[in-house]
Amino acid sequence: MQKKTQDALRRADKILVSAFCLSLLMIGAAVAYVPYTDDTKPTVAPMALQMDAQPRATTFETPAIAVDTAPAATSLSREELIAMKLLAQSDCLAEAMYYEARGEGKAGQMAVAEVVYHRMRYGNYPSSICGVVFEGSHLRTGCQFSFTCNGDMNRPKNATAWRRARVLALRIVTGVLPLGDLTGDATSFHATDVQPGWAGDMERTVQIGNHIFYRPARHAITRGA
Repeated sequence: MQKKTQDALRRADKILVSAFCLSLLMIGAAVAYVPYTDDTKPTVAPMALQMDAQPRATTFETPAIAVDTAPAATSLSREELIAMKLLAQSDCLAEAMYYEARGEGKAGQMAVAEVVYHRMRYGNYPSSICGVVFEGSHLRTGCQFSFTCNGDMNRPKNATAWRRARVLALRIVTGVLPLGDLTGDATSFHATDVQPGWAGDMERTVQIGNHIFYRPARHAITRGA
């Protein structure tokens, strides 16, 4: 029974990747902006797919994915290169949502995704999803998301929860499921059963499930997750 379940999940993953690549071929590039959720607050935009030589960002646009299309570098098509890079960024987002909020439901996982996207819009954070999620992961201390340096990633994942996180992340990154602003522009969060030292330097915005979210205070920007 376990083997049948694993085979089914592998087939589902292959179907997911194939469908995504096909959609890229059909639409050429994802839309760089998404509609407003109301009259005042813009949603968080999906990752832009412009083929710029250098990444760029605006207030409501996450950085473009730079793709080297030199013939000598690869035999893959332009669309395949874009798909590979998007899938890599999507999986980084899925890792954050899975390890930080897999038991928090869809809203909790989307809140974590918001934090990642909000950080990309601050100049003192990395400008890519993977950069934000794995910032400091090579250090003994200083990783921004604890799962990247505390050994959690060495343990087997729950196959069902991981697949759900991957699907949700892919929908977010491609703009199929736009992020709103559940967290009030938060760039940090912590579990309700801990009280990190950085929390006092930030402005609390909201509690979603077992996580409390914060945005930078006006006088300073303090990081932590």
